[in-house]
Amino acid sequence: MTKISLETSAPYYVQFYHMIKEMIFEGKYQPGERVNETHLAKEYKVSKSPIREAIRILEKEGLLVVDRAKVVVYQPTLKDVRDIYYCRMALESFAVKLTTKIATDMELKEIKNTLKETETAIQLQKEPNEIILLNEKFHQLILTYSQNIRLQKQVNDLKSLINYFRTLNFKGELRGKEILKQHQKIFCFMEQRDAETASSEMVRHLEMDVNHLINILQEEKID
Repeated sequence: MTKISLETSAPYYVQFYHMIKEMIFEGKYQPGERVNETHLAKEYKVSKSPIREAIRILEKEGLLVVDRAKVVVYQPTLKDVRDIYYCRMALESFAVKLTTKIATDMELKEIKNTLKETETAIQLQKEPNEIILLNEKFHQLILTYSQNIRLQKQVNDLKSLINYFRTLNFKGELRGKEILKQHQKIFCFMEQRDAETASSEMVRHLEMDVNHLINILQEEKID
């Protein structure tokens, strides 16, 4: 395990929350692997309390599972993947429809600039995490500019698992370019204020995402 120095400026449980989450997303903790709070407490010379609080938050977000008094990393099933993506299709297709109708020209320009940043990052062969964050920003801006707080909350409740799947889904040599092309197509109809077609393209984009992710998980023999 990579040794990380704890800071005094932020509560320890917050630091452990971000550290464990990052290790899950980066694959340093594998699906089904145990997260041992006793070992972490000894390694960082702290009590178990902040680690337990971090684990509690990550369990609530779905990234950790308590299994017979052991804490293990969430291991996705194909049904989980399908269920979560079906939720995204319903929620985000409606979000893009709303945003296309009510977003200001400046707000649409910000979404467009995010796509330009993504294209530049791909051309410059930036780290995958940087491109993934820009892809996340595209979806988040659409949610934000929908101005529907209830809708945003529904998606945010799934946010950690969505980002976990987003990281897995990025596997593939040309994956960044494929996702960007789909995002550009969605935005093309947003810019034309064609809400219905933008919504349909979002569903199509997420359908392609889930199919790609299922292929990856099947190759890794996840049921």
